[in-house]
Amino acid sequence: MAEDDRLIYLISMAHLALRTRIHGLLAAEGVRLTVPQATVLFLLKEKDGRMMSELGQVLGVDNSAMTGLVDRLEKAEFVRREAKREDRRALLIRITPAGLDEAARAADVIRGVNEKIKAGFKAAQIEAFKEVLGGILEEFKSR
Repeated sequence: MAEDDRLIYLISMAHLALRTRIHGLLAAEGVRLTVPQATVLFLLKEKDGRMMSELGQVLGVDNSAMTGLVDRLEKAEFVRREAKREDRRALLIRITPAGLDEAARAADVIRGVNEKIKAGFKAAQIEAFKEVLGGILEEFKSR
């Protein structure tokens, strides 16, 4: 690869390549999720019963995009909407048993990609890379 110090370009191209590769691997393994859908399920596994606005904020997408994601996940029976007790107008998104199963299948694929990324690098290089990515996240995350 030619030397390139345009970090935004390199990060963007790496992000696009990873998403494309993961999407293809998910499909090849019969996982019925896109990368954003898998991310929603991973977030719900971490903390079930989130509101769509919270999920959208974490993903950095607007309400209409989040609604579309949840609609497709609900149609596939991977999530369900539930009215919040204190405010029945507010909807919580809950992961279903089928969603947990599909998320586990996606996690296996993504774990394999993670291992492939680390292959050929020394532990110190991986730690330095994680520091750089962590610094980018800290500097530019939504506030």
